[in-house]
Amino acid sequence: MSEEHYLELCENPVQFENASNVNNVFFDEANKQVFAVRSGGATGVVVKGPDDKNSIAFRMDDKGEVKCIKFSFGNKILAVQRTPKSVDFINFIPDLPHLEYSQECKSKNASVLGFCWTNWNEIVFITDQGIEFYQVQPDKRSLKLLKSQSINVNWYMYCPETSVILLSTTVQGNVLQPFSFKSATMSKMSKFEIELPVVPKPAKLSLSERDIAVATIYGQLYVMYLKHHSRVANSPGAEVVLYHLPREGPCKKTHVLKLNTTGKFALNVVDNLVVVHHQSSQTSIIFDIKLKDPDSVLNIHQPVLPALSIHPYKIPLTGPAAVASQAPVRCELYSSTWSVFQPDIIISASEGYLWYLQIKLQPAVNLLQDKGKLMDFLLHRRDCKMVILSVCSQMLDGGEKGNLPVVATVFDKLNLVYKDYLEAEQSYTMAVESGPSRGGITHRRPVRTQAVIDQSDMYTHVLSVFTERKDVSHRFVIAVLMEYIRSLNQFQITVQHYLYELVIKTLVHHNLFYMLHQFLQYHVLSDSKPLACLLLSLESTYPPAHQLSLDMLKRLSTANDEIVEVLLSKQQVLGALRFIRSVGGHDNISARKFLDAARQTKDQLLFYTIFRFFEQRNQRLRGSPNFTPGEHCEEHTTYFKQVFGEQALMKPLTV
Repeated sequence: MSEEHYLELCENPVQFENASNVNNVFFDEANKQVFAVRSGGATGVVVKGPDDKNSIAFRMDDKGEVKCIKFSFGNKILAVQRTPKSVDFINFIPDLPHLEYSQECKSKNASVLGFCWTNWNEIVFITDQGIEFYQVQPDKRSLKLLKSQSINVNWYMYCPETSVILLSTTVQGNVLQPFSFKSATMSKMSKFEIELPVVPKPAKLSLSERDIAVATIYGQLYVMYLKHHSRVANSPGAEVVLYHLPREGPCKKTHVLKLNTTGKFALNVVDNLVVVHHQSSQTSIIFDIKLKDPDSVLNIHQPVLPALSIHPYKIPLTGPAAVASQAPVRCELYSSTWSVFQPDIIISASEGYLWYLQIKLQPAVNLLQDKGKLMDFLLHRRDCKMVILSVCSQMLDGGEKGNLPVVATVFDKLNLVYKDYLEAEQSYTMAVESGPSRGGITHRRPVRTQAVIDQSDMYTHVLSVFTERKDVSHRFVIAVLMEYIRSLNQFQITVQHYLYELVIKTLVHHNLFYMLHQFLQYHVLSDSKPLACLLLSLESTYPPAHQLSLDMLKRLSTANDEIVEVLLSKQQVLGALRFIRSVGGHDNISARKFLDAARQTKDQLLFYTIFRFFEQRNQRLRGSPNFTPGEHCEEHTTYFKQVFGEQALMKPLTV
């Protein structure tokens, strides 16, 4: 069943010529491009990337075996390494010559270990004696040395996302020296040492590049070290040690991920989760460094979910040999031919596929029973909104048995994120309104992630549906609604009136008027104009609601005309008249508006009462019961005569 797998390979992988058809396959982590290189006479190259609908294919002169090949950003310049001493370049910029030009490394006895593009026209050579930072001048077909640094290098690693290169130095290779690159500048960062496992003397361990990965997790750069099982230390298994690498300041060991097993491992980062693949068991586990064990002083993490395999993947048969009736071939997962790249890429050179690894959140819902921990996990994921809302609905399915504290915990976790977003939005608005800052800092609007579950989301997808349930006690329904309102109040979030309306309608539906009265009396439900209107509309069902609404409106000092409009629209003409009299505005109201509303009810007795009220008002104010032409009540006077007769009209009082 698909629910058992929380990891999957993307549906639309990048396809390229497999290793059986070409001499070499290279992967460029910066551009996420696969280079399939075929030698013989001339060197044929086919380049395929995730966003390339069509492959880029070209030929180069065969000047020896290709050791490394990469495009600069935007496919403007191609760099090819064929010898340990130099790198060749070919312009792919329109109107510039397509001829090769070359650059030898500066140090005479050095060997080029590789190179990295840091900009469309900036490149770093990494040699065994240091690094050399160049600017490529495609129009002049030459390179200009910007900066260099001498240092003994065993191997290197590059993080394109942050433009940081990590150099392994010293005999054991465990002292790492990072350099960062930005717009023609190279900066040396703080070097740090990786703690190697203790081994019996005289044996000595050295740090292999296979055990190091560099990736961004929650916006911070980390060096991940795969520390293998040590018999001397009597450790139960391997672990991944995370070193936080800031732009400035020292690199520190911050997290330890316990793998609880031994063997061959590979690392990916997907949606800020560290994924550890274990080859022999053909399973993967995930870690979330934001989920900290409250009992742990150090940031020691256990897997969030149990070890499971990646969802089975079937390769569709294509080409002339494919027959419609043939079933797709199941891909060999965790194959020894797989290559894993950061952050989330898996390549099978033998099958000619590049996949992005993806996390599926729904299976995690069934695997994480602790709703609080599940919510912490989901709130940090990219596409979490609908899963969180479904968890909330599912949580309320459990009924009353000890469930309310869990419900409260979940609501508080959601509203903490919601409050943080509202505050960030408010700060942004205030900053924009106050005008440009002195330092010329541009204010960035906060990004609304899917983790922001607002009142509208909860009302639409969870609470309004929940109140319709027939299989849940109304007391539990009301308790859940009030728990959500309590949580909003705790975080000082203004409660939207439709939530109060939902509470009131639920109370009225179950005839819990005493509870409604208490909620209003003790201000559990906050005063608002829409709430007062709703209470006025309940007068026929619950007569005290009229007085409750009037008290609320008086506390609000709200616009009386608006209340009258609402009541008239609900055909509560007498209620509107009573209200306007209670606030002393009846001498100034439009007679026609009330008479129109009374006519629409088709209640003749009501119309008579309203007509008579305004006749009496006219008599009191003007000494005559008749309407003036400016009041436009002629048609209502005619209708009154037709129904009740002319003799029913009020006669002017004579003094």
